[in-house]
Order: sequence, then structure tokens, then C-alpha cells
Amino acid sequence: MSQATIAQKAPYVVDVEAGKSYYWCACGKSQTQPFCDGSHQGSGMTPLEYKAQEAGSVYFCGCKHSDKGALCDGNHKKL
Repeated sequence: MSQATIAQKAPYVVDVEAGKSYYWCACGKSQTQPFCDGSHQGSGMTPLEYKAQEAGSVYFCGCKHSDKGALCDGNHKKL
């Protein structure tokens, strides 16, 4: 499995809808960050599903190094 590309060293703030699934790009190569566009094909990586429990703003990881999966945990500050 290859290592993820850092898309940006900051989170992506996205307004989500309750009950909707979002597929977060784990490889960092998607042109539609923070979401998957299929660019991971052949990398051994797959997107992660994030299902919004409630509507509101969510901070999706942009550096692809979060220990919280799709959500930012501040690890971008260490890069």
C-alpha cells in the first residue's frame, strides 16, 4: 500500500446534511478534495465513508495523517 499525498496542511470545512454519506479521499490525489473522485485506483487505498449524524459544519482532514480517520485531529500542525 502506498503512502497518502498531503492535499493541504489544514482541514476542509464542509457543511453536511444529516443522514447523508460522504466518501473522504484517503489517498490525497482526488481533484475534488476532501472527497473521493476515484484517483486512488491501483494505489491499494480506498475512501472512508463518513455518515453525518446531524447537519452542520464538519472539519475533514486535509493532510491525510489524522488518527481520527476522515475528521481532522490537528496532526497537520506536526507536518
